[in-house]
Amino acid sequence: MKKQALLIALAALALGGCGIFKSKTNRENIEPPTELADIDTGVDVDQIWSESTGKGERQLGLRQAVALDGGRVFAADVEGDLTALDAATGRELWQVETGLRLSGGPGVGEDTLVVGGLDGTVLAYNPDSGSERWRAQVSSEVITRPAVGRGLAVVRVNDGRTYAFSITDGTRRWVYDRGLPSLTLRGNAAPVIAGDLVILGYDNGTVSAVSLEDGSQRWEQTISEPKGRNELDRMVDVDGEIVVSGSEVYVASFNGQVQALDLGSGRPLWNREMSVYAGLALSGDKILVADKNANVWALDRRTGASLWRQDGLAYRWLTAPGVTDRHVVFGDLKGYVHWLSLEDGSLQARERVGRKAVRATPQTGADGVVYVRGIRGKLVAFRAGS
Repeated sequence: MKKQALLIALAALALGGCGIFKSKTNRENIEPPTELADIDTGVDVDQIWSESTGKGERQLGLRQAVALDGGRVFAADVEGDLTALDAATGRELWQVETGLRLSGGPGVGEDTLVVGGLDGTVLAYNPDSGSERWRAQVSSEVITRPAVGRGLAVVRVNDGRTYAFSITDGTRRWVYDRGLPSLTLRGNAAPVIAGDLVILGYDNGTVSAVSLEDGSQRWEQTISEPKGRNELDRMVDVDGEIVVSGSEVYVASFNGQVQALDLGSGRPLWNREMSVYAGLALSGDKILVADKNANVWALDRRTGASLWRQDGLAYRWLTAPGVTDRHVVFGDLKGYVHWLSLEDGSLQARERVGRKAVRATPQTGADGVVYVRGIRGKLVAFRAGS
């Protein structure tokens, strides 16, 4: 099992720090979170509903996001509960007690809900009723959501392997195996199905495209090369959200770059030096991303050039971004949720889920409703005004 450096970072957080660390011993590199300034002009945010979805991931560093599909919200809990809620009202539709420690967030598609556990069990359910369809076993814990599409459930495992299962009966179709460095960040990039390919990010700083049909590698591209004198400085994990749009792949790495790749060949289209651990999002002509110091950037998706930068949330350990039609939304280490203008990056609104961190990516549903889940399991639906 790989060593996970986020455990060191979480210890630093307990001491009052917040940014990603630079070394194992130099506490001067752990910056306190920026104090939140008043928002003079912004928008009103309404809380639509709030519900408990179990005890949450606590300090496991799982980034357990919810999944949205067909007017429903699906949430998995480390204590074993899998819950479906009405997206508009928060009303519970069904709940299953699996008896397992569910570690990855659920993935949903093609009338199939799939979730993985800390013991390597993968389970598939009917999203309408919560009835179990099948279960399978993989070689290590599953700490990210599976991808579901084209008749397969693709599951990234914490030892570097990726499995594909038939969504019909759970038959294993293929395994793609990739080695890991000795020291990595806690987390994995969720697999992304794009046509007949699966896009995978790895802790050695590479992105791979494998065939959805048989798991054979189509291409591999290096996003960042390890540098530095110690293992912490040499970490180049591609652990955050990967975005595929049309014929392009957008990806970011820790201690590395934000990069645009050609989907068919993996050829780099542009790159920009930036260290990122939580991933990125796309909105129109903009790539939205928070760097390791929690400065928020909008980059031109065609060139990588900076369009705006917001440093008012520095060292607040931001999530990957969620995007609505007017705002980019982040959670932070103190349980706050921040709405920034897509146009210029100005801070527009702030709400709080709780006093503990939000690590899961905010998810956007119909009518601009944003679903935010804290590490204690509280799930809140928000809507920002004009």
